[in-house]
Amino acid sequence: MANTFQITVPDIGNFDSVEVIDVIVKIGDTIKKEDSLITVESDKASMDIPSTHEGKVTKIDLKVGDKVKQGSNILVIELSGLSDKPQKVENKTETKETAKKETPSQAPSETIAKKPDVTSTHETEVVVLGSGPGGYTAAFRAADLGKKVVLIERYSTLGGVCLNVGCIPSKALLHTAKVITDAEETAAHGVTFGKPNIDLEKIRNWKSNDVVGKLTQGLGAMAKQRQVSVVQGEGEFITPHQIKVTKADGQIETVGFEHCIIAAGSQSTKFPGVKDDPRIMDSTGALELKDIPKRLLIVGGGIIGLEMGTVYDALGSRVSVVELSDGLMQGCDRDLVRPLQKRMEQRFEKIMLNTKVNTIEPKADGIHVSFEFEGKLDSQVYDRVLIAIGRRPNGKAIKAELAGVNVTDQGFIPTNKQMRTNVSHIFAIGDIVGQPMLAHKATHEGKVAAEVIAGHKVEFQAIAIPYVAYTDPEVAWAGMTETEAKLKNIEIEKASFPWAASGRALAMNRSEGTTKLIFDKETHRLIGAGITGISAGELIAETVLAIEMGADAHDLGLTIHPHPTLSETVCFAAEVKEGTITDLYIKKR
Repeated sequence: MANTFQITVPDIGNFDSVEVIDVIVKIGDTIKKEDSLITVESDKASMDIPSTHEGKVTKIDLKVGDKVKQGSNILVIELSGLSDKPQKVENKTETKETAKKETPSQAPSETIAKKPDVTSTHETEVVVLGSGPGGYTAAFRAADLGKKVVLIERYSTLGGVCLNVGCIPSKALLHTAKVITDAEETAAHGVTFGKPNIDLEKIRNWKSNDVVGKLTQGLGAMAKQRQVSVVQGEGEFITPHQIKVTKADGQIETVGFEHCIIAAGSQSTKFPGVKDDPRIMDSTGALELKDIPKRLLIVGGGIIGLEMGTVYDALGSRVSVVELSDGLMQGCDRDLVRPLQKRMEQRFEKIMLNTKVNTIEPKADGIHVSFEFEGKLDSQVYDRVLIAIGRRPNGKAIKAELAGVNVTDQGFIPTNKQMRTNVSHIFAIGDIVGQPMLAHKATHEGKVAAEVIAGHKVEFQAIAIPYVAYTDPEVAWAGMTETEAKLKNIEIEKASFPWAASGRALAMNRSEGTTKLIFDKETHRLIGAGITGISAGELIAETVLAIEMGADAHDLGLTIHPHPTLSETVCFAAEVKEGTITDLYIKKR
């Protein structure tokens, strides 16, 4: 009698059922392990279900349109002779000698650590410490390249700080804020709405369940599809080839590894000397949206603080911002920040620049804050205070030094362009390796690290990394700034297009924006760009591609953009540089 086997739907995550949208095989086909059998679709994404055995298809138990779940029958195969025998796994991991030869540049004082003869709870080829955008990208890419992967995450769901308590929930709240302010401002062109009725519980549930929940659920499903093992708990190194994971119940597991990718991120910087009080928040606390304070002070005029200020202002708080330096959003050219600051000065209670916070003291009637400005002292009382003075890397928190990894006094871990640390088999990516602390930088670094481990000759070579403040208006920039060019004595030519001349911006009643392009004076190539206005974060991507491709103003100006759109302001700015602009009148020199 033929040796047959029934293949069923594996664990596909927290879905009651999913729909079959394609049956890839037919009766009589010979299939191998990992060959795709069917494609199913959830409300998150479509996914292929692979075969667990080798053999010949003799029966198919479902059809397109069927609803299936874990355990549902897919098909029956007649097993081949070797299908259920254990197979020897070829170790594709590069040797340390090969790694040294293929690496063009090493981090300082490279160390090759011996693997200890200590038994671990888990043994793997690649361990990734941290499952933020960089971490899960690195883990999934390594798995796709044939590596056995363990992913360590301290949260109960994948996604790290960014997805659980950072980038994603903040953008959900910023969308809500934009709906509120857009509704307010339609009065200027004849449509008036009543005062919004804000249900904080529903907003919190939508943010946590409909937005964050769906994304984390999708990541969990993709980890299972790729057979990435997830270990939940706080991870720290104990040897160069082992990480100790302390679980929520206090139990300890150890993960032994051949290669490690550190993706442990960063944490909010605390204001020195401030007592713990629930009314004094960091960005995570602010995103919990426990209430709408009458008066909110934001300490720090950077991107995170201004984004949260945008949210709380729309919800009804009187928001003030205090910044030690002479301007908001340091690192961005002042002409790009100016439209944002002007709008915030109209909406916020107060913006205090060149102002030092001396003390923050919680009392029964509120949070008492004392300020110093030009030698003068002032004191105010706020219902809540948000500390947004930056982030610090977690290099010290994971005890990387016990693995022989160099960690700076600030907590950063230096790497070379292949994301390799001074210890040859340990890599690091994301916030922990240095500025800019941006999720999209981390994802590209994660792919590089995974591919280097798999033996590919690659390195991180990005010319321009975009920054975006999802404020109202948004501010985005990439590549060389005008300020940076002046400091480095680089001769540039700049061209700007005011959104006051954009038909689309005028139609949206948001003409305060601007699009600026920065060109190298010698080569005429685009080396930097900045955009302020609605959807600037979406628009900046075109300029990043242009910088990476070495485009010049001629290339951008001859690229036909749809009209009327905000995207054509990039084309118009290039035409300003070329002298071919017809949507503005510029007197010839």
